Amino acid sequence: MYFDPYYLMFVVPAFLLALGAQILVKSTYKKMSKEMNARGVTGAQAAMAVLRHYGITDVRVEATRGKLTDHYDPKNKVIRLSEGVYNTSSVAAVGIAAHEAGHAAQHAQSYAPIRVRNAILPVCNIASYAGIPLAMIGFFLGFEPLIIVGLALYSAIAVFQLVTLPVEFNASGRALAVINETGLLGDEEKSKAAKVLRAAAMTYVASLAVTLANLLRFVMIFLGGKRRR
Repeated sequence: MYFDPYYLMFVVPAFLLALGAQILVKSTYKKMSKEMNARGVTGAQAAMAVLRHYGITDVRVEATRGKLTDHYDPKNKVIRLSEGVYNTSSVAAVGIAAHEAGHAAQHAQSYAPIRVRNAILPVCNIASYAGIPLAMIGFFLGFEPLIIVGLALYSAIAVFQLVTLPVEFNASGRALAVINETGLLGDEEKSKAAKVLRAAAMTYVASLAVTLANLLRFVMIFLGGKRRR
């Protein structure tokens, strides 16, 4: 049985970070979803307020099933808010809905990192299922160029996730700025909404850490000078 020390060294710590991020976002959402805002603003109303702020008139706001399934669909120009966000006046609902509307504003203004991320996406789709298999084939054949091609493809996933970070942080920044300018939430409520968005952002940081840890692990295995069969 082969013992992989690199898995313990790199992947396990990153996985624990990702697990902690997931626990944090769920616990923070659960807590802040019980905090109702003083103005009674719902998630749907918050999303519409952000859209109005940016002069966006061609994006719809709809309810969708599930928990924390909120997202912006740029192809159909619709913000889909989960059941606990769409018609709920919690602090968490306002923050999450405004964040998704922030993504709509990014697309409307052709935000540069969005364009970069979209350009990388086709490569990432290929890399997700072909990168490591190609590297493994090259490893067993002793053909280093194929290993490098496979690892380069896999690294595109990390680049995609890295570019995603400014996209997510910017969307939250836009959301909080509009919340502040329009008075959707009070000062204490704004800080609570910001906690929800910071916790959600940590999941993207953790995902990048896991990908980088796996990439480093594969580099050490395939290019570390030790061929194991």
